[in-house]
Amino acid sequence: QAQVVESGGGLVQPGGSLRLSCVVSGSIFSINNMGWYRQAPGKQRELVATITSSGSTNYADSVKGRFTISRDNAKNTMYLQMNSLKPEDTAIYYCSVVTASYRRYWGQGTQVTVSL
Repeated sequence: QAQVVESGGGLVQPGGSLRLSCVVSGSIFSINNMGWYRQAPGKQRELVATITSSGSTNYADSVKGRFTISRDNAKNTMYLQMNSLKPEDTAIYYCSVVTASYRRYWGQGTQVTVSL
């Protein structure tokens, strides 16, 4: 079993920045893809960004140029640097982890609110 814990969410003004972290612990042999997803009130969960074990990244069009995903394989940790935040970025952000045995784990989510 794996434990996935996000942190770093909060309230920020439009144009501000936040850095989310996702730490994975537990009995995991290795991690393949990791990703950030988000879900706004009344909307479906959507992909924000993903990163492979080798560092290849993919972003939703809505966050390209503003968000940067990264990971530290030695620490089983992933980050999401979010700059130039907009009110429409307000959502619960979830960390997703896919292991080498193709099991997916989700964190409990961290709230990001962009508002004056």
